[in-house]
Amino acid sequence: MIIADTHIIIWDALRPGLLSTNARRAIDKANSTDGIIFCTISLWEIAMLIRKDRLEIPIPYLEFIGLVRSYNKYTFMGISSEIAELSANLSPEINLDPADRIIGATSVITNTPLVTADENLLNSKRIKTIW
Repeated sequence: MIIADTHIIIWDALRPGLLSTNARRAIDKANSTDGIIFCTISLWEIAMLIRKDRLEIPIPYLEFIGLVRSYNKYTFMGISSEIAELSANLSPEINLDPADRIIGATSVITNTPLVTADENLLNSKRIKTIW
Protein backbone atom coordinates (compact mmCIF):
# COMPACT_ATOMS: atom_id res chain seq x y z
CA MET A 1 0.00 0.00 0.00
CA ILE A 2 1.09 3.54 -0.75
CA ILE A 3 -0.30 7.04 -0.28
CA ALA A 4 -0.62 9.33 -3.30
CA ASP A 5 0.08 13.02 -2.85
CA THR A 6 -2.48 15.28 -4.53
CA HIS A 7 -0.30 16.17 -7.50
CA ILE A 8 0.42 12.47 -8.05
CA ILE A 9 -3.32 11.76 -8.25
CA ILE A 10 -3.68 14.58 -10.80
CA TRP A 11 -0.61 13.62 -12.82
CA ASP A 12 -1.61 9.97 -12.92
CA ALA A 13 -5.03 10.95 -14.27
CA LEU A 14 -4.08 13.76 -16.64
CA ARG A 15 -0.32 13.82 -17.26
CA PRO A 16 1.15 10.39 -16.49
CA GLY A 17 4.34 11.28 -18.33
CA LEU A 18 5.26 13.53 -15.39
CA LEU A 19 5.50 10.52 -13.06
CA SER A 20 8.93 9.11 -12.31
CA THR A 21 9.64 5.49 -13.14
CA ASN A 22 9.62 4.66 -9.42
CA ALA A 23 6.29 6.40 -8.90
CA ARG A 24 4.71 4.59 -11.88
CA ARG A 25 6.03 1.27 -10.62
CA ALA A 26 4.71 1.91 -7.08
CA ILE A 27 1.26 2.88 -8.38
CA ASP A 28 1.06 -0.16 -10.65
CA LYS A 29 2.18 -2.49 -7.86
CA ALA A 30 -0.30 -0.98 -5.38
CA ASN A 31 -3.12 -1.32 -7.89
CA SER A 32 -2.35 -5.02 -8.28
CA THR A 33 -2.06 -5.63 -4.53
CA ASP A 34 -3.47 -3.74 -1.54
CA GLY A 35 -4.21 -0.36 -3.11
CA ILE A 36 -3.53 3.34 -2.71
CA ILE A 37 -4.57 5.63 0.12
CA PHE A 38 -6.27 8.77 -1.20
CA CYS A 39 -6.33 11.31 1.62
CA THR A 40 -9.67 13.09 1.55
CA ILE A 41 -7.93 16.45 1.94
CA SER A 42 -6.84 15.87 -1.69
CA LEU A 43 -10.50 16.13 -2.71
CA TRP A 44 -10.52 19.66 -1.34
CA GLU A 45 -7.14 20.50 -2.89
CA ILE A 46 -8.30 19.39 -6.33
CA ALA A 47 -11.53 21.39 -5.99
CA MET A 48 -9.54 24.48 -4.98
CA LEU A 49 -7.10 24.08 -7.87
CA ILE A 50 -10.05 24.01 -10.26
CA ARG A 51 -11.70 26.97 -8.53
CA LYS A 52 -8.49 29.01 -8.77
CA ASP A 53 -8.04 28.04 -12.47
CA ARG A 54 -4.77 26.26 -11.67
CA LEU A 55 -6.24 22.98 -12.95
CA GLU A 56 -8.40 22.77 -16.02
CA ILE A 57 -10.41 19.66 -16.68
CA PRO A 58 -12.94 19.19 -19.50
CA ILE A 59 -15.61 17.65 -17.26
CA PRO A 60 -17.35 18.65 -14.01
CA TYR A 61 -15.38 18.13 -10.79
CA LEU A 62 -17.58 15.33 -9.42
CA GLU A 63 -17.40 13.43 -12.70
CA PHE A 64 -13.61 13.82 -12.72
CA ILE A 65 -13.34 12.49 -9.16
CA GLY A 66 -15.57 9.54 -10.11
CA LEU A 67 -13.33 8.69 -13.05
CA VAL A 68 -10.16 9.07 -10.97
CA ARG A 69 -11.66 6.87 -8.29
CA SER A 70 -12.60 4.15 -10.76
CA TYR A 71 -9.20 4.15 -12.47
CA ASN A 72 -7.09 3.15 -9.46
CA LYS A 73 -7.58 0.97 -6.41
CA TYR A 74 -8.08 3.91 -4.06
CA THR A 75 -9.06 3.74 -0.42
CA PHE A 76 -10.26 7.10 0.86
CA MET A 77 -8.89 8.07 4.27
CA GLY A 78 -10.02 11.01 6.35
CA ILE A 79 -8.33 12.88 9.15
CA SER A 80 -8.23 10.98 12.43
CA SER A 81 -7.46 12.66 15.73
CA GLU A 82 -3.95 11.11 15.61
CA ILE A 83 -3.34 12.48 12.11
CA ALA A 84 -4.63 15.92 13.15
CA GLU A 85 -2.36 16.02 16.20
CA LEU A 86 0.74 14.90 14.31
CA SER A 87 0.08 17.28 11.39
CA ALA A 88 -0.06 20.18 13.84
CA ASN A 89 3.23 19.11 15.43
CA LEU A 90 5.38 18.17 12.42
CA SER A 91 8.55 20.19 12.05
CA PRO A 92 8.54 23.24 9.77
CA GLU A 93 10.59 21.31 7.17
CA ILE A 94 7.28 19.93 5.89
CA ASN A 95 6.17 23.54 5.21
CA LEU A 96 3.04 25.20 6.52
CA ASP A 97 0.61 23.97 3.86
CA PRO A 98 -2.15 22.21 5.83
CA ALA A 99 -2.82 19.62 3.12
CA ASP A 100 0.86 18.63 2.86
CA ARG A 101 1.05 18.34 6.64
CA ILE A 102 -2.09 16.17 6.78
CA ILE A 103 -0.92 13.93 3.93
CA GLY A 104 2.54 13.63 5.51
CA ALA A 105 1.07 12.84 8.92
CA THR A 106 -1.18 10.21 7.34
CA SER A 107 1.92 8.57 5.89
CA VAL A 108 3.64 8.51 9.29
CA ILE A 109 0.59 7.32 11.25
CA THR A 110 -0.21 4.53 8.77
CA ASN A 111 3.48 3.70 8.22
CA THR A 112 2.80 3.87 4.49
CA PRO A 113 5.21 5.32 1.89
CA LEU A 114 4.09 8.54 0.25
CA VAL A 115 4.45 8.89 -3.52
CA THR A 116 5.36 12.54 -4.07
CA ALA A 117 7.59 14.87 -6.04
CA ASP A 118 7.34 17.56 -3.34
CA GLU A 119 10.88 18.48 -2.29
CA ASN A 120 9.88 19.34 1.29
CA LEU A 121 8.25 15.97 1.77
CA LEU A 122 11.07 14.12 -0.02
CA ASN A 123 13.62 15.76 2.28
CA SER A 124 11.72 14.96 5.46
CA LYS A 125 13.49 12.50 7.72
CA ARG A 126 10.16 11.47 9.22
CA ILE A 127 8.19 10.53 6.09
CA LYS A 128 8.98 7.52 3.90
CA THR A 129 8.71 8.67 0.31
CA ILE A 130 8.84 7.27 -3.20
CA TRP A 131 9.81 9.32 -6.19
